[in-house]
Amino acid sequence: MPFVDIVVLPVPTANKAAWLEHSRRQTPLFKEHDALSVTECWGEDVPDGKLTDFRRAVALQDGETVAVGWITWPDRAARDAGWEKVMQDARMMGGEPPWDGKRMIYAGFEVVLEG
Repeated sequence: MPFVDIVVLPVPTANKAAWLEHSRRQTPLFKEHDALSVTECWGEDVPDGKLTDFRRAVALQDGETVAVGWITWPDRAARDAGWEKVMQDARMMGGEPPWDGKRMIYAGFEVVLEG
């Protein structure tokens, strides 16, 4: 089954273009190392929850927008090998990301149902 890495991060709204350009530079790198796809999403309808929500999850501050992205891999083994190669690739370390990485949430998930 496919494996998906998901990330939720706070991006300064003024850095939207820089965030997207950063992703455009990184996407080919992941695909070279066997990722099937890379998807980036910009928060447009991110409501406040009663107990939890995306905003609180990343300690969103004024002037920031929640962004969500995911990388789809063929399986967990391909993901583990791909990340190892990506992290050794000098292109991965090119420049400071245009968001606060300390408030980023990320995890890997096994896909158990696709519709």
